[in-house]
Amino acid sequence: MRNLLLLFSSLFSIHLSAQQIQLSENTHISVITCAPFQGELYSAFGHSAIRVYDPVQRIDYAYNYGTFDFNQPNFYLNFTKGRLLYRLAVQPYPQFRYTYLYYNRWVHEQVIDLTQEQKQKLFDYLQWNAQPENQEYFYDYFYNNCATKIRDVFIEVLGEKIKFDESFITTDYTIRDLTDLYLKEQPWGDLGIDICLGLPMDKKATPYDYMFLPDYIESSFNHATIITENGSMPLVKETVVSDPPGKPMIFDSTPHPWTVFGVFLLLVIGITILDFKKKKPSKWLDTLLLFVTGAIGCLLFMLWVATDHKAAANNFNLLWAFPINIFMAFMIWGKHTKTVRKYFGFLTGVTLLLLITWPLLPQQLNVFLIPIVIALVIRYGLNYYMLKKAYI
Repeated sequence: MRNLLLLFSSLFSIHLSAQQIQLSENTHISVITCAPFQGELYSAFGHSAIRVYDPVQRIDYAYNYGTFDFNQPNFYLNFTKGRLLYRLAVQPYPQFRYTYLYYNRWVHEQVIDLTQEQKQKLFDYLQWNAQPENQEYFYDYFYNNCATKIRDVFIEVLGEKIKFDESFITTDYTIRDLTDLYLKEQPWGDLGIDICLGLPMDKKATPYDYMFLPDYIESSFNHATIITENGSMPLVKETVVSDPPGKPMIFDSTPHPWTVFGVFLLLVIGITILDFKKKKPSKWLDTLLLFVTGAIGCLLFMLWVATDHKAAANNFNLLWAFPINIFMAFMIWGKHTKTVRKYFGFLTGVTLLLLITWPLLPQQLNVFLIPIVIALVIRYGLNYYMLKKAYI
């Protein structure tokens, strides 16, 4: 399906660039907003596009900035490095719309009130942008995505004639808060994002920042105006709502993180009680905890310093996921008793302090991690105590 979409996009791009099309007076240009979908993590936030419809010229295209090509050179390397190359795809709007309705996702079409000159100018810009040499751009989760590109296209073409009224946004959310709102049904996805992305996610979002979400693109356009010869007028002329034939799909999720991590904490407590009685820690468990948290820490550190993922910087999850843990997982099997004891003492102090200051940190850590951090404090504390008492 993705390859077919890219093929259609290329064919339409060639067709559009081969001639200068003059739109008729019957042309409508619309902003399209598609409902969130919990089937995939990336679809949980919804989608945006631009529709150009001219029945006289037999044009009915969806301009979609949310596509990428797995076959592009060095795709996985660039993905890892945070250099996500997305592109503008052009496809028949009826097929675009049908895809979303098929998955029981509503589609809202905001018909924009433009002059004929403005319609032509916007269409010409999209036509230029759809050409193969112009269609690619570097994607950013929050500042340059399929939704923000819609806003930016209208600003690029209409300039100061378009005004967004920001007063309708009365909430005081951070970017992380806004992300969390759309991931309530995907707690594991929410947890993964909260672990991998750091302090930049906790920036207070401006009304302009809210528009990384398609729903807020729709709301912002509803509250926008355009300067005309007759004064300032609403930018949206009308909204056409396409409701799906059925109810939104419900997905059976895996066990909730609270359940999984809660059971894990109980197991750790049980093993620790047995270890304390026999005065010998279960090194297999400590090795597992140190190796996993160390591996996570290495990943977070690399995302921060070695990639272009700007939102991964200054990650406070490194307070429980120390990269050095991956080496300590092997050292505990050796005879470096003094070094190991000091390190476990350090880990005990830091993780305990992390728990105490959890709500005070500038970065909002995911609460699902609390049972994990408690388990770490227990195991680190046990090892420090036993090493200090020379039990091991």
